[in-house]
Amino acid sequence: MAKCNHQMLVFTGLCQNEEVCSKTVINSCSDCIRSGPHCVWCKQLNFTKPGEQEAVRCDTRAQLMQRGCQMDEIISPENRISIVKETPLSISFNQQEPVQLSPQNISLKIRPGHSTTFSVSFKRVQGYPVDLYYLMDLSNSMKDDLDNVKGLGKDLFEALKIITEHAQIGFGAFVDKTVLPYTNTNEKKLKRPCDEDTQQCQAAFSYRHVLNMTPSEDEFKRKVTEQFISGNLDSPEGSLDAIMQAAVCGDIIGWRNSSTRLIVLTTDAGFHMAGDGKLAGILEPNDGHCHMKNNLYYKSIDMDYPSVGQLAMQLEKNNIQPIFAVTENVESVYKQLSKMIPKSEVGVLQKDSKNVVELIKSAYNRLSSKVTLTHDNLPDNVKVVYTPKCKHAGPPGSSEGVCGNVPAGEKISFEVTVVADSCMKDKSFTIRPLGIKDTLTVSLSTNCECDCNDPQDSTHPHCKGKGRVNCGICSCSEGSVGQFCECSTGDKDEHFLRASCQRDNGTECEGRGDCVCGRCKCHTTENGKFYHGDFCECDDEHCEKFQNKLCGGNGKCNCGKCECYQDYEGSACQCRVSDEGCRTLENTVCYGRGICKCNRCECNEGYQRPRCKTCLGCPDPCQTKLNCIECLGFDSGPFEKNCSVACSSSIHSEMVEEFTIASKQCQQKDSQGCWIKFNLEQLVGEDNYNAEILKERGKLLMKYKLPCILYMSLVYWNDYRE
Repeated sequence: MAKCNHQMLVFTGLCQNEEVCSKTVINSCSDCIRSGPHCVWCKQLNFTKPGEQEAVRCDTRAQLMQRGCQMDEIISPENRISIVKETPLSISFNQQEPVQLSPQNISLKIRPGHSTTFSVSFKRVQGYPVDLYYLMDLSNSMKDDLDNVKGLGKDLFEALKIITEHAQIGFGAFVDKTVLPYTNTNEKKLKRPCDEDTQQCQAAFSYRHVLNMTPSEDEFKRKVTEQFISGNLDSPEGSLDAIMQAAVCGDIIGWRNSSTRLIVLTTDAGFHMAGDGKLAGILEPNDGHCHMKNNLYYKSIDMDYPSVGQLAMQLEKNNIQPIFAVTENVESVYKQLSKMIPKSEVGVLQKDSKNVVELIKSAYNRLSSKVTLTHDNLPDNVKVVYTPKCKHAGPPGSSEGVCGNVPAGEKISFEVTVVADSCMKDKSFTIRPLGIKDTLTVSLSTNCECDCNDPQDSTHPHCKGKGRVNCGICSCSEGSVGQFCECSTGDKDEHFLRASCQRDNGTECEGRGDCVCGRCKCHTTENGKFYHGDFCECDDEHCEKFQNKLCGGNGKCNCGKCECYQDYEGSACQCRVSDEGCRTLENTVCYGRGICKCNRCECNEGYQRPRCKTCLGCPDPCQTKLNCIECLGFDSGPFEKNCSVACSSSIHSEMVEEFTIASKQCQQKDSQGCWIKFNLEQLVGEDNYNAEILKERGKLLMKYKLPCILYMSLVYWNDYRE
């Protein structure tokens, strides 16, 4: 029985209580293993019965054992986990590269569809270095904030020293692209974009790197004191341009390899993003690379703003965690941005930035106490589930696992469950905590082959001494074929023998038997019956059903067609033999114009159900029978010389003074131009009529009022005289 657990629900979306092996085309043990996670193979000799296909060796473990396969004869590749590198977690930072994630390298050999779980440990090192880059908006509206930031150095370093003895601070500034409509491009305004003539103001710029990472409080104070406000035209600023360059220009900024990297962005305005550059005719997309010269971003007017996705990717790639210290008026905007950037925080800045140090401390504590484990470069058809094991654990997830409120020095762990849906070889992916440099490399291969420990004897007795055993199946030597290599090909090659077992160059024995010495030896069906036919093309289990019974339970199935028992008929033997429903008032069956099947008339073409009495699409018999009526009644017309041959079998006629039948009343002009009146009654069958013909042909409306034949004679005589 399969065990129901959360991982199974995540991977499959449901939980089955019974293991099932859904087999497809099985010709070998490896085919079996690839066909489903619960399929195993029995390599036991003589496991198959005569006529059984070798595919019966593939089933669930329970089914094979029920059929008599011994436990030690069952082949089922198992998952294997090998820890390649597992350096212990560091206790504290001691100027060496600390280890915060363990293990660092693991190798998995797993079977497709089978999950395997391993544990990953994490401990944030106490005193781990912090690099903080203060990135400030220097547009005119931030004038009061700049004055306060100039005195922040001491407070910032004191706050960071509480966290670590190894803290560094850098500084950068931004405004916006120096082109219309973002900045006034008048030469005078570019040099002095501020509105007030009395204040000090620096020339317009996009992003400037001011101070490399430094542990010196005095250097920070000196560099920031040298800064002056600048300006631009529109409200949104070039914040994303600045963050992108600060993230990717690591050598210029001075980010250390082993440090917690923070960018603190302070602003009171929103931000431009990808696509806004079109307003200035800038169409080249941002390439996410470093473009700094003399500490200035020189591609600002040539390249569009980055997209949020590009920025998030680069921040994650470079293990940088942004803190957005923004004024209340744009708090909601940056909270939406923070949702799209992993490991980021938003704090509300007072209008003059007085609370920025407390804001940074609070945001850092939230970032550092939240440990998020995720992955990169996950191969196709591989799924991962993270199950956090900590006091404040988030729910298991397929993209990440989260532990909250984790203090420095506390060890936590995650159970990582991996499953591959298909066979693959030499794949890998990485697992890492967001914002932390440490990674775990997971090497992954699947186990889709069978190791049956077969004897190397090429003349095994099981194979009549003419082949070797391969997972219980004979692999015959050249010149021999058959389930047990019992057939010698003689002077005919194997291809010729196998071709004689193929119908219309199709599959050998229709895939339902073995070609033994050029003849098909049919397998048994799943229900224990045999396939049959020269090519095993027939079975007796796939006939039409009625009321969910094969051949309605009233016949037997033979090669796909029902052979009904006596007194039953129909394609599924669903009807009793009876014509009661087809009988007419005259006690005929379908009026002789159809056949009775399943007690229902199947009418000839044109005739209508239920009894085939009328024919809506048939020609008018008044016209089709006119020539016969004329010859039978008046010995004239086209059939005059062979009337009895042409008409006597289809029409039974009688000359009358008055009509006694009224089924079909006809009045037609004969070959002599006279009107003939006759009535027709259709008898049983299609071409079988009873006719009454009025003795006197119709008189023409003229003054002589003579019979039609006499009048015509007079007409001919007068024509002759003239």
